[in-house]
Amino acid sequence: MRLWNRYVFRRGAEVQDMWDQMFKQRQLAGKGMRLLYIGGRGFDSRAQVVMDRFIGSLTTSGCAVETAELLLVGFSGYQMSEELKNETAANAQALEKKFAAIGNARTVMFGPSAEGEDDLSTSTALRMGTDAVLKAVTDQTDIVLDVSSMPRIAYLSVMLALLHRLVPDRQTAAPLAASGINLQILVGEDADLDSKIQSEDPSNELVLIPGFASALQTESTSDWPLVWFPILGENRVSQLQKVLDDQIPDLAEICPVLPHPSRNPRRGDQLLIEYKVPLFDARETPLANVLYAHESNPFEAYRQLLGAMKRYKRSLSMIGGCRLVVTPLASKLITLGAALACYEMKLDIVNRDYGVAIPYAEPKRYVVSLSSLRASNPDVSAIVLTGESYA
Repeated sequence: MRLWNRYVFRRGAEVQDMWDQMFKQRQLAGKGMRLLYIGGRGFDSRAQVVMDRFIGSLTTSGCAVETAELLLVGFSGYQMSEELKNETAANAQALEKKFAAIGNARTVMFGPSAEGEDDLSTSTALRMGTDAVLKAVTDQTDIVLDVSSMPRIAYLSVMLALLHRLVPDRQTAAPLAASGINLQILVGEDADLDSKIQSEDPSNELVLIPGFASALQTESTSDWPLVWFPILGENRVSQLQKVLDDQIPDLAEICPVLPHPSRNPRRGDQLLIEYKVPLFDARETPLANVLYAHESNPFEAYRQLLGAMKRYKRSLSMIGGCRLVVTPLASKLITLGAALACYEMKLDIVNRDYGVAIPYAEPKRYVVSLSSLRASNPDVSAIVLTGESYA
């Protein structure tokens, strides 16, 4: 049975209803909240929309907040225009001001200069930043991770590390209960805006998400067949090409993942055209290998990808084992669903007959117009991964 065979996912007005009910029940039971809110110190103003709604629901519910800390994850090593740098500073100031109604804020830096080391690799800096976030996890009753203004490598690393801390195995009767600690992932989702954010100049150094690297680094598994699941999104061809050239052998089985259903019914067709040269011309990937994942429901994307990974694992176990490799290049909800599938596959490894890896070519430069950022009207989604709902 899948770990999230039943799940808690809300979007739009349903998010507010869920929070109101959750906080009201806590207030009626006389229980206080000890909150760790992790957000991104980035240029994307969708994080303000998400925090406004969360804090508004919390404060009007009457639920007592015993302690609350905002941990802003900052990022170094990126090239951005002065406009985006100013927008980043303004967003951070606005988030700290909003959170001051319930608690204090501090910043943790991710990036090559996080520890003052110019030659620190991106993978090492990512691991160190993730460890710094985990140190803030103490006796909280609620952990909220808002990924709206975080780079992909940052929110994937933090979410997967938090899951490993709260759900180290699935041997208990209700593993997702996690001793009652509620882990929520919040997303200000706007796939149209995501498609307009240009990620350019992929780094020469591939980043491997902490805990999901050994399948590509262990010599004993280097001869195993490799199955690659690139989760396709707009304007990421250069990043895909970097992963393809560095880590995907010529004989690999390639299974591109497209968003479907999608708000734009032609989005999948447009992505097939965008990635035609590297995937279908150069590598001759059969169209029959294409998988489809729900654009707006991460748990449906999780179910589709997990099922495909398990099928390949079963069929290739007869020849020794396989390496399952996922590269997320799509919008946030599909990316989160793909990460949950990778987490569960890794959690279920018993006989060491397969491995899971998440390689990514992190861009060094982001480009987007301020008008596009400010015109965004995101749908707020809430994904509850652990806690009282699963007891």
